[in-house]
Amino acid sequence: MKILFVAGEVFPLIKTGGLADVVGALPKAFRALGDEVRVLLPAYPEALARVVDPGTPLSLGDSLGYGEARLIPARMPDSSLEVFLLDCPEAFARPGGPYLDTEGRDWPDNFRRFALLSRVAALIGVAGGLIGWQPDIVHAHDWQTGLVPVYLRQWRGNAPGTVFTIHNLHYQGVFGADVLPEIAVDPAFNVMDGLEFYGNVSFLKAGLVYADRLTTVSPTYAREIQTHAFGCNLDGVVRQRAHSLRGILNGIDQDIWNPAADPAIAAPFSAADPSGKAVCKAALQRACGLAADPEAPLLGFLGRLVWQKGVDIVLAALPRILDLGFQVVMQGAGEAGLERLCREAAAAYPGRVAVHVGYDEDFAHRIEAGADVFVVPSRFEPCGLTQMYALRYGTLPVVRRTGGLADSVADVDESREGTGFVFDGETPEALAETLSRARRLYARPADWRAVQARAMDKDFSWRAAAVRTREVYESIKKNKP
Repeated sequence: MKILFVAGEVFPLIKTGGLADVVGALPKAFRALGDEVRVLLPAYPEALARVVDPGTPLSLGDSLGYGEARLIPARMPDSSLEVFLLDCPEAFARPGGPYLDTEGRDWPDNFRRFALLSRVAALIGVAGGLIGWQPDIVHAHDWQTGLVPVYLRQWRGNAPGTVFTIHNLHYQGVFGADVLPEIAVDPAFNVMDGLEFYGNVSFLKAGLVYADRLTTVSPTYAREIQTHAFGCNLDGVVRQRAHSLRGILNGIDQDIWNPAADPAIAAPFSAADPSGKAVCKAALQRACGLAADPEAPLLGFLGRLVWQKGVDIVLAALPRILDLGFQVVMQGAGEAGLERLCREAAAAYPGRVAVHVGYDEDFAHRIEAGADVFVVPSRFEPCGLTQMYALRYGTLPVVRRTGGLADSVADVDESREGTGFVFDGETPEALAETLSRARRLYARPADWRAVQARAMDKDFSWRAAAVRTREVYESIKKNKP
């Protein structure tokens, strides 16, 4: 099968979150199944600098008023996977990040930038002769690519099947309806059963309504987004498409996240020989300015500093967490107010709390490897990858019972196959009480090591997710005229 993945970010070319990890890893799993897979993303300067073997650019002309756009074929540096970079400097060669400027504000023309990405993906889908390759399936990811099935329907060509994956329903790509002429979308699509969303248009809703099939990143999240509590005002649309929706738990790249062969960490270790983990912990304590105490349980947090991730819950519970004897190390970036509170916590508890505001991929590996406990108190979490990385590194996760966290971590007090600690609610008290349970288990080293061994033995490879996703593709081909 020929499959085109399209997304706003792809690891290792550019990354702001778990979306990049997914789109960087899942295509490799399909290639291992024998499929032909290519990836399309914008030619951000970082991406252009990191690809290898760039080929001759293909001119796409002036599209959506940005000036000339080109399609540059190249390969991923880590896998030789074929990739297309949409080169349009006016749209994508900017300071800041893929979606935000240097002040952390949305680029005001994001609607047009990512409409261009969707439009080129659709163009490859219906006019594969441009590149000598036409996909059977275009697999689009999150709101940035929600217009792919809209353009395909609008053009009415020999279109491929479309799959739209919801990585996070909270981010919906909502813009004023007056943008439609600028992105060359027929106003006929701006109806209640189409793009229209409370008087505006939603790119995410476009994907939900017009794609042939929908997937999301865990079975529990697939159920949650059909409820008012988690549906972000789109639960009715999701329920209408429930027959086309499948929740498939994400995997992780077990080659990149492998404690036995991770170049970023201080010492290798494995379930069979976990001795190197103590070396990683000591190195992390030194690097963060924490007290060199091998007996103190070290708690790690890694994620965006936003309300969804529950970082405020961690900060509110911090005095009790420290009373339990934990040291704390945190890395993340996000809302300015939460960044400030994290810095203040580190200043208030020197030697016991360390905070790195920003994102450093190698340091993320060091936290996963060196911490004893990893906390993910998200208010909602479509899948989450950091808790899977933690399991792989024998760092027992403490997670809220939601989305993929509930699907990937079994509570040690609820299952003989338990691999971590699960709590309900979203209060500092619930988190602290669960960390108290973790602290008691940590005080029993033999029992702790037994749980660590189970955690490290879990298989979160991408093959299972690829097989289930391929079943979705095959259902489209079977029913497509």
